[in-house]
Amino acid sequence: MRIAIVGPAHPYKGGGAQHTTELAHRLDELGHDVVIESWRAQYPSFLYPGQQTIDVPDGRPYSRVLRRLDWRRPDGWVGCGRRLRGADLVILAVLSPVQVPAYLGILWGLGGRARTLALCHNVLPHERKPYDRPLMKALLGRVDGVLTHSEPQAALARELTPRPVSVAAMAPHLPTSSAASSGRSGREIRRNLLFFGLVRPYKGLDLLLRALPEGVRLTVAGEFWGGVEETRKLIADLGLGDRVELRPGYVAAEAVPALFAEADALVLPYRHATASQNVWLGHEHGVPVIASRVGALGDHITDGVDGLLVEPGDVGQLRAAIERFYADPEALLSGVKSVDPEPFWSSYVGTLLAA
Repeated sequence: MRIAIVGPAHPYKGGGAQHTTELAHRLDELGHDVVIESWRAQYPSFLYPGQQTIDVPDGRPYSRVLRRLDWRRPDGWVGCGRRLRGADLVILAVLSPVQVPAYLGILWGLGGRARTLALCHNVLPHERKPYDRPLMKALLGRVDGVLTHSEPQAALARELTPRPVSVAAMAPHLPTSSAASSGRSGREIRRNLLFFGLVRPYKGLDLLLRALPEGVRLTVAGEFWGGVEETRKLIADLGLGDRVELRPGYVAAEAVPALFAEADALVLPYRHATASQNVWLGHEHGVPVIASRVGALGDHITDGVDGLLVEPGDVGQLRAAIERFYADPEALLSGVKSVDPEPFWSSYVGTLLAA
């Protein structure tokens, strides 16, 4: 088939760009004719306050990427749709309702001359605005099918559209690094935990700071959504200044292994979640994961074997889990194994093409 994926790719960074790129590779390897229609300018800076692009790609780039889309150019949205009229399938990678006007322009240009699928990383954002729901309803009502990454997300999509909605569990699309290694068994315990990734309110860093036991340090590495000062103030108020290190800013793929090598465990105290790569990322680098039982996080952790699960929002339970880990860290370190991506991708692509 001739397949077009409309979504971010390098030089855009993060999980959305990595997923779009890896999906293109997987479809291409199956013999499909695949192109990525990506962005020259994806969002206005006030809607995404962090760093949007990077110089060095996080993984293997895809060779056929067109970077013509611009959030400021509706004529380009329609023009993209017209270019894709010869495709058999057009996949719209939906990361935010902010993309909907451009995607509606693309659908207008297509004029119904190709099958269309909305691939929703999140049906609605974690922190919602009043316009999110009507925008997503407008988009999902105009495509031929919808693909989500969990049953709860599928249920949310079905509230917004009568179109068929399918579910495929997110497949691993980790940043590549030769330094990644599993099996930290026997390594020195540093009494240092890691919070990694984009820092947003729903990810619960404030809960982890309040739960941090005496004698345990924490490294926080990632971009801070909306600034770092509120977190600095909370650290000072809790008297944690000598035990919490903040490393604000995007962490490039080549810096990830050293960061995980300094940690005993990765902590994901999310208040809510959909799909995430971070459990797999922790296991790929040989560390267990302490996480909230939300979204797909619990699906990727075997409680008591390669990590510990706690109820979301419970500071006391989170502290108890950290203390339980340090009572016998070897028990979890010895259970960590790398993920095999192949069966996940085989199932994912099969479901996508059927949808």
